[in-house]
Amino acid sequence: MPTLMWFRSDLRIQDNTALAAAARQGTVIAVFLRSAMHWQRHGHGVNKLDFWHRGVIALGEALDALGIPLLHRDIAGFDQASQVLLAIAREVGAETLHFNREYPLDEARRDQDVITTFNRHGLAATGHHDALTFAPGELLTAKGDPYAVFTPFSRAWHRTLTAARLALRDSPPRQTRPAVASDRIPPLPSLGEAPVAAQRWPAGESAAADRLERFLRFRARHYARRRDFPAEQGTSELSPYLALGMISHRQCLQAALSMNGGSLAEGDAGIVGWVSELVWREFYLHVAAGFPRVCRHRAFQLHTEALPWRNDETGFRAWCEGRTGYPIVDAAMRQLVHTGWMHNRLRMIVAMFLSKHLLIDWRRGEAFFLRHLVDGEFCANNGGWQWAASTGTDAAPYFRLFNPTTQSRRFDPDGRFIAEYVPELSSLEPRDRHDPSERQRVSLGYPPPIVDHRAARARALDAFKSLASAR
Repeated sequence: MPTLMWFRSDLRIQDNTALAAAARQGTVIAVFLRSAMHWQRHGHGVNKLDFWHRGVIALGEALDALGIPLLHRDIAGFDQASQVLLAIAREVGAETLHFNREYPLDEARRDQDVITTFNRHGLAATGHHDALTFAPGELLTAKGDPYAVFTPFSRAWHRTLTAARLALRDSPPRQTRPAVASDRIPPLPSLGEAPVAAQRWPAGESAAADRLERFLRFRARHYARRRDFPAEQGTSELSPYLALGMISHRQCLQAALSMNGGSLAEGDAGIVGWVSELVWREFYLHVAAGFPRVCRHRAFQLHTEALPWRNDETGFRAWCEGRTGYPIVDAAMRQLVHTGWMHNRLRMIVAMFLSKHLLIDWRRGEAFFLRHLVDGEFCANNGGWQWAASTGTDAAPYFRLFNPTTQSRRFDPDGRFIAEYVPELSSLEPRDRHDPSERQRVSLGYPPPIVDHRAARARALDAFKSLASAR
């Protein structure tokens, strides 16, 4: 009797909890449901969808080598998933379905609907916890609540961690191929935009494993010193692969353990710092499950929804286009649009610029990021934006407002990153690239700053202070 394995954002053979469980049960038939229009309506852009599409193709090839067919169906929305999966189960004679759970609100409701539908028809459907070391609800405060602050969450994560939590799942063996043919993966429907070049982000778990190996060999031990400098290749650039499960957090943490003498909390500063970023990712997934209002476009700190956001279309357009007159902001935004990715330090700078310098609702920036990021993961994106806007968990104090020019001089001291993405400034001396003079701007066709830093800071402080007074 065959069993179904439903792949979603877990596009790998190795260390896959649901796939391992399905393989133990018998002959596996894999399924992928593509809901491109639904994903696009919910903000995911063509860069991520193209990466996802290429990842499914790579997955199909890996499954084929194991004798596992991959069935593909296009659906209009999540509400069709349960009936389509039920029809496939009946078609191939499967009585069980396995999948790895997802935690944002819509995905969690879809998963529960699938389980309920299968049970109603006398079939079994099991959702496995795979994307997290601890399932939502396993790490709680002394009061029994989900954690709303990262540091105590991180302490609890490290304190509760056991070797069993990080044990890699069994890889499925090669099976006798069932009498079910794999489907050809159809091209993505036209989404109105062209994705970034595929060679920039090769898809599949082999590409992910190669990127992890190169990071650990060449950059991990320098991570603490180099991670904040966008002109240097100091980060892992694994976020797109983690977002779509082409590599697992366990594989990453096992590699860190091996390289750091068996410790994740102490030892090499670079590796410990990188592990902390992986824990941040898990924290935001726990937040989405524990505080589902963040999945409904709500601020985590509900009182901040009274902030007097400005309706500044000119400012928003300048931010989107990388024409704010602040070179580091403009370079970062152009990097995002041209490559589908942005350095993490720059994500903080541009998010704080939009939400505080321009006092534009953070949700507009969150949506723009999700539309362009190849690693667009709702929970991490939402958490980062709310941090910068001082509306979320662990939010930056409302009076923290990065000075873009100071940040530029500190983290791009030679202006190399600016020169790469704002080439009209590349002819300037490095020290002048951070804040060109009025004469230089005119001669090079570069705009003046759209807002004065001191005036913007005062305006943002007034907005947050008035909010505090009204509470």
